Amino acid sequence: MKTKYFDLIDQTFDFPQEEFDLNINTLSFHGIDLHILIEKYGAPLKFTYLPKISDNINRAKGWFNNAIKENDYAGTYNYCYCTKSSHFKHVLDEALKNDIHIETSSAFDIDIVENLKEQGKINNNTYVISNGFKRDKYVQNLARLINNGHKNCIPIIDNYEEINLLSEVINGKYNIGIRIASEEEPKFEFYTSRLGIGYKNIVPFYNKEIKDNPKVSLKMLHFFINTGIRDTAYYWNELLKCMKVYVKLKKECPSLTSLNIGGGFPIKNSLSFDYDYAYMVDEIIRQIKQACAEGGVDVPNIFTEFGSFTVGESGGAIYEILYQKQQNDREKWNMINSSFITTLPDSWAINKRFIMLPINRWDKEYERVLLGGLTCDSDDYYNSEQHMNAIYLPKYNKEKPLYIGFFNTGAYQETIGGFGGLQHCLIPAPKHILIDRNDNGGLVTSIYAEQQTSEQLLSILGYDYEVNNSLSETRLKTVEASEDIIKKKRH
Repeated sequence: MKTKYFDLIDQTFDFPQEEFDLNINTLSFHGIDLHILIEKYGAPLKFTYLPKISDNINRAKGWFNNAIKENDYAGTYNYCYCTKSSHFKHVLDEALKNDIHIETSSAFDIDIVENLKEQGKINNNTYVISNGFKRDKYVQNLARLINNGHKNCIPIIDNYEEINLLSEVINGKYNIGIRIASEEEPKFEFYTSRLGIGYKNIVPFYNKEIKDNPKVSLKMLHFFINTGIRDTAYYWNELLKCMKVYVKLKKECPSLTSLNIGGGFPIKNSLSFDYDYAYMVDEIIRQIKQACAEGGVDVPNIFTEFGSFTVGESGGAIYEILYQKQQNDREKWNMINSSFITTLPDSWAINKRFIMLPINRWDKEYERVLLGGLTCDSDDYYNSEQHMNAIYLPKYNKEKPLYIGFFNTGAYQETIGGFGGLQHCLIPAPKHILIDRNDNGGLVTSIYAEQQTSEQLLSILGYDYEVNNSLSETRLKTVEASEDIIKKKRH
């Protein structure tokens, strides 16, 4: 009788998969034995597997370049990284190894751009596509960047006043784009995106504010929908409406050369994930070419802004199951040694789905469970609503620790959760490590951040937590003694 956890996965999904495999009943991720990682660094643990960032960038470049070639498309393709997905230096350093460009969304992004320029990571030829609602500091920073020679910075106009604000502080002529305020799916609580300018207003806005403006040159039309790039009637209908605007605008504006189709490539959230990226890219290129041919205008250069797709599949989180609570005759709660609210905020805020798998004990019988976090908050849980289906894990055994991993968590979770800041119920942020490969393909790991300490949290809260060395040593010995007692009771 097939009752082992491996049997459950084997009969439900194609397994092993590109990134997941087993090594003597323990899970490996891109060839990394995760149990060895736990033995070295402990749990809870967050990690970033840097090579996956470059891998996804080059996959997307390949799809677009192939589609351009197959469709005899006259335009070029430019890959931009959406920095708000993860601003960390190690992420930007890895992404920028691949000849890409940058999309920004706020004032402080420009400080990061200038820092990267100082390091030689980017130069004046790097496109900086600047989205977002622009006021004061953001406008000033964009002006500083452009005035210092970065002519490939393209502010994307989000409202009718931004051109005047930018023109007041930018010296000489500068390039801009216009964002289309796309219409949302019927299920949304509003009809039109708050971002950008409405379809019907773009050409009149150009004729009134840009056409005869000697300082401004319109280079780009920006199109993005909230649900991302998906093979749905809604997406193709919005793309067609966008192309009608592009064709009409191109006839009025010869300087318009680029179409930015934004981001929104999905990332893998289940072992059954199925998305034909190459088909979608080919169809997008084909439809853009067809619309331009029918309208009698040249095809645009294509820009994308992939954020989650760039960095999402590089991240993971590992927890230990501390305890199992049988709350009634049907529900078993496996309690993790951290918090979903603080470490995976999207899982409870928007019910975002992640791949969740046990790290060890794949040769043991399985059971259906719910997962609970450490905080005293009723929303600190992960269940079938967030997961693709019911959650099954190897049966809990207090004598044999069980570890679980959440994968493809690399986008947004650290910034939304407040990296290095206060955590809900003062549950400390876990240790974070970086994983890379050397020239020979060997693994290289390093600690990016240790687990938060009480001193760090109390300092943020305003408590002057200064203790002398002897008191610190006493506290450390007390903690170590308590941990020894807990381990003996558990094992």
